[in-house]
Amino acid sequence: MHTQAVILSGPKAIAVDSALLKAPVAGDLVVDIAYSGISTGTEKLFWQGSMPAFPGSGYPLVPGYESFGEVVEAGPETGYRPGDRVFVPGANCFDGDLRGLFGGASRRLVTPASRVCHLDAGIGAQGALLALAATARHALAGFNTALPDLIIGHGTLGRLLARLTLVAGGPAPVVWETAPARRDGAAGYQVIDPADDERRDYRAIYDASGAPDLLNSLIPRLTRGGEIVLCGFYTQALSFAFPPAFMKEMRLRIAAEWQPADLVATRALIESGALSLDGLITHRHPGADAPTAYRTAFEDATCLKMILDWKDAA
Repeated sequence: MHTQAVILSGPKAIAVDSALLKAPVAGDLVVDIAYSGISTGTEKLFWQGSMPAFPGSGYPLVPGYESFGEVVEAGPETGYRPGDRVFVPGANCFDGDLRGLFGGASRRLVTPASRVCHLDAGIGAQGALLALAATARHALAGFNTALPDLIIGHGTLGRLLARLTLVAGGPAPVVWETAPARRDGAAGYQVIDPADDERRDYRAIYDASGAPDLLNSLIPRLTRGGEIVLCGFYTQALSFAFPPAFMKEMRLRIAAEWQPADLVATRALIESGALSLDGLITHRHPGADAPTAYRTAFEDATCLKMILDWKDAA
């Protein structure tokens, strides 16, 4: 089988081209993708050429791990059938020298049924947001964690952290955002310029910005024994002055990627109506226009989440 896929052949070298898919085996699904999202975290690092080397990385690659589509082939052992709608967190299904480390930005995918998550067809393009919502849920639901009372960054992840905090019954968090264009869209919580905040008693500060140089400005904002949670992906070494951290007896926690249980729990929150994904998708482009879409997603501050629409792709 052939498909149309986004191919990143090097930093800022992106195109949509034909790719050869591996043949499905027992337990696999073939999924026609309707929508895929562009991550402004890991995908941006590959696009910039700043992603640290790790096993499986390199060019050329098919990016993307936020895909939603329709099952078109399924064996009886999978528990799925044609017509089911599923979220696909990327797929390593490409033949030849294409790396499928993420592999979700493609018109068609082959993936083990065990990796997908069933969703209602009516969710539409928002189905591609499940991984990001599950990432936010994972950060909040770890062992012995406190809900955030301060969130850094009002991008898509920051908004999901704030919404999930309210869903969990926590007090409305404060959100810091330096870009005026991103301060709107809050519902039930406050978004402010950090320069306007004088508080020094936050219990739990969640950084959703990914900025590597914030720790020294955040530590003085903690109450004694407070915690800073790093929710982004950081390519530069992180450092902080020890004496202020010592005086605060602060804790530092890293929230990694979502786990399967987070997908299940997040899907339940979405389907029950407790968690809304409205207002997070701000831009859409046809899959064939991926080069423009990627530049916009990474360079336009008004773009929260870019969705590639594959429905009309060959």
